[in-house]
Amino acid sequence: MDDKRMTKYFISFFMLTIGAIIAALALETFLIPNTILDGGVTGISIIISRLSNIPLSILVFFCNIPFIYVGYKNLGLGFLIRAIYSMSLFSIVLHLFEVLAPFTDEMLLATVFGGIILGAGVGLVIRFGGCIDGTESVAIVISKKTNLSVGQIVLIFNLIIYTVAGFLFGFDRAMFSLLTYIITFKVIDFVSEGLEQAKAALIITDKGTSLSKEIYKKLGRTTTTIRGKGLISGEKEVLYCVLTRTEIYELKRIVESMDESAFVTIQDISDIIGTHIKSNEKIKKEGK
Repeated sequence: MDDKRMTKYFISFFMLTIGAIIAALALETFLIPNTILDGGVTGISIIISRLSNIPLSILVFFCNIPFIYVGYKNLGLGFLIRAIYSMSLFSIVLHLFEVLAPFTDEMLLATVFGGIILGAGVGLVIRFGGCIDGTESVAIVISKKTNLSVGQIVLIFNLIIYTVAGFLFGFDRAMFSLLTYIITFKVIDFVSEGLEQAKAALIITDKGTSLSKEIYKKLGRTTTTIRGKGLISGEKEVLYCVLTRTEIYELKRIVESMDESAFVTIQDISDIIGTHIKSNEKIKKEGK
């Protein structure tokens, strides 16, 4: 591994560390003391912890294992390593921060600032290819097999969690939790450079065929090849690929490892008509 890649590798894990610490700080000093729930697996873990007195740090780690396995099957070994690292660190820091006093007992302040800080932490983790909540990994799989987007599936999942929390802890807490989720969602959007339902990647390269095969092999995404001609660089292949934001980091890694001279742009997609994002199984069936 050359110095450039080593530096990128170090920076990514450093930012994963910062993101996990920030997210844990938001939970332990703003949200949990005021019985405000995060969404996803973390929200489920908070509910179980309150009802059983099992440490939240242990529940967060073990409840996420099945979800991380699903993510590994769809996103590869690189995702697995970064997810295990960020999630393990997140669990450890949650345990260490249990002794900290709450920053405020004002519900509105805890909701707003807790949501902002949590969103900043989770956004950093996502931006650098990690994961501290495996809900979205499963949402990606379900999205490939249904007409629902990743965002819609996560929202439905969280609404169920907040409804249960409403019956257990009071519906005022459920409404504050939902407000926190909305704030967190928007901050993640800002920090991770887009929380759109899908992204479009344009890759200008000399190795279109090999890159297309590797993208399909690692991410299960098909690419459309367009012939192009640069003013100076001459004949090129332009690959067009639609994918989810959690796959962007892995796509960049694939391109960098196979063609350092490639030029890549990532664009937001506001809507999709058709079924461009598919699972490997569905593509194979259509091929037959």
